[in-house]
Amino acid sequence: MLRLFSHRESGQTLVEILVAVAILGITAVTFFSGFTTSSDIVFSVDERETGKNIAESQLEYVKSQTYAASYVPDIIPDEYAGYSANITVSSIASRDGNIQKVTVIIKHQDKEVSRLEGYKVN
Repeated sequence: MLRLFSHRESGQTLVEILVAVAILGITAVTFFSGFTTSSDIVFSVDERETGKNIAESQLEYVKSQTYAASYVPDIIPDEYAGYSANITVSSIASRDGNIQKVTVIIKHQDKEVSRLEGYKVN
């Protein structure tokens, strides 16, 4: 007698296929969310490092100027569009006004990304 169907045939049921697709979907979502998070972190680190470099150059610029009550920030190159610098100066009273504390604040799109403090001597 010819048997068309055997009880030992193996095949995949609809439930098994749905479970496999669900596992693949969860894996894909996890991978892409991790990729998005890592790209956000890279952008944030780049933004802070650029702000630090601009702050250092602004502080060096102030130190190269003659001793004054206030300083105008140096021009930030076009390649750093969106960054701005603010320089504040305060005299240290205990030193007869011959030392200034210089604070440079760098902002990127109105968000502070770097703050650097230094001293200038008359």
